[in-house]
Amino acid sequence: MNAYDSMKIGDLLKPFGYATTEVIEDADMVILNTCHIREKATEKVYSRLGRIRDLKQKLGKEMIIVVAGCVGQAEGEEIFKRAPWVSIVVGPQSYHNLPELLAKLARNNKHVWDLNFAEDKKFDALPESLKSQGASAFLSIQEGCDKFCKFCCVPYTRGAEFSRPVEQIYREALIIASQGSKEITLLGQNVNAYHGLDHEGTQISLANLVKYIAKINEVKRIRYTTSHPHDMTDDLIEAHGSIEKLMPFLHLPVQSGSDKILKAMNRKHNIETYFSIIDRLRDARKGMAFSSDFIVGYPGETEQDFLYTMELVKRVNFAQAYSFKYSPRPGTPASTMAQVPEDVKSDRLQRLQDLINQQQQAFNNASLGQTFDVLMEKSGKYENQFSGKSEYMQTVNIQDASEYIGQIVKAKIIKSSANSLQGELIKNSQVAA
Repeated sequence: MNAYDSMKIGDLLKPFGYATTEVIEDADMVILNTCHIREKATEKVYSRLGRIRDLKQKLGKEMIIVVAGCVGQAEGEEIFKRAPWVSIVVGPQSYHNLPELLAKLARNNKHVWDLNFAEDKKFDALPESLKSQGASAFLSIQEGCDKFCKFCCVPYTRGAEFSRPVEQIYREALIIASQGSKEITLLGQNVNAYHGLDHEGTQISLANLVKYIAKINEVKRIRYTTSHPHDMTDDLIEAHGSIEKLMPFLHLPVQSGSDKILKAMNRKHNIETYFSIIDRLRDARKGMAFSSDFIVGYPGETEQDFLYTMELVKRVNFAQAYSFKYSPRPGTPASTMAQVPEDVKSDRLQRLQDLINQQQQAFNNASLGQTFDVLMEKSGKYENQFSGKSEYMQTVNIQDASEYIGQIVKAKIIKSSANSLQGELIKNSQVAA
């Protein structure tokens, strides 16, 4: 979501004479588009702001410094107290007002901010994409969350659930496709809660939205993230079996394998339900694979609760997964609960990650000898090496494939590691131009 928002900020400022640069010393304005989901990320923002202040002083130049995104929303005017050299603070639902905020700054040269929640106005105000995102593109369809998991700051920083109208999304998908992207990832904090209106004013589900986008010939692959088990509806599960363009890989966060902890988190699903969803998806789509999110050391988690999480991981057998130690977020209910000792969290996280890494390595090893459709995206790390993504989001490196960037090719997997695969191009096997 932040990558998408950052791209839109660039598009928004271009008509006002701004162009992006990769060299910070050349910048007249630096925008930190931030995440607040974990404590470490927030402190990184302040650390980065300190380095930008030092650079600004060293260069002796005017430099507008902006904090955008969820840290901006959560910290608000406190940012000006901790980092008074910041010029503008703007939340994730109000960054479309950046040109107006820059004008205010020019008039009074004082701190300015906008932390309003107005998703509908934001998307109406944002310009259409001005440049290609490459072979694979992001498209935001939904923002905010109404679930109020007790560990999560999203409802407080992104606001209530909001779904963009179908027509608006479809038009953006057409533009993305016309710019050469073969794959579109539909984005939302709770993406499968999507309930946008079509041209007749009828509310439609994510499954039906996917059907609309699948009709665009130039779009060959569709993904969506991040989903919630509570909103894995029957029609969405069926869509994985009936819509070939919907990829056979799903990120479905479970967070814990303990029903007690899930209830304490206010997750609105239990383990039996989660297993049922996994089984039904595997029945609907042969070869379906999964990733997930896990929090270890949530307040009240016992060793037995953690062992239930380990059992869940073994039962599902993930292709990959993300795991974190619980990090208290100010203002969330869980932040006031009795905390699990840090050394216990660290020990559990290591054990969980060891198991997840074993599963990821085994999943990649099982790819050896198989032929995958690989969407070629960019140059690799080594000479004449080029990198793409399999249907299962695995990085596939292929030699001498420069002419296929932006295209889907067939490749036989000849080597695997924990984090990537090596493929051998099957000549004359282009799947999509």
